[in-house]
Amino acid sequence: MAASAHIQCVDAARAGARAAARSETPAAAMAAARSAAPRDARITMSREGELVHVRVETRAAGPGPLAITLQGEAVALAEDTITTG
Repeated sequence: MAASAHIQCVDAARAGARAAARSETPAAAMAAARSAAPRDARITMSREGELVHVRVETRAAGPGPLAITLQGEAVALAEDTITTG
């Protein structure tokens, strides 16, 4: 179950980063990430210069100390920064 949740985090981060890089609204980019993320995942998005960063984090089910934090992270180049020359 933990491996599946980790893959979902990675996929969700990629989906959010792609949407944000295409200059979709922040709400649309967040919705793209949320649709692929595990149910109770925490999603953060930021932009540093030309790069869009998305991080998806969730807790894997487990008793007490066996519960672990899983995360996926993706970075994409914002399309509005690409120029043709």
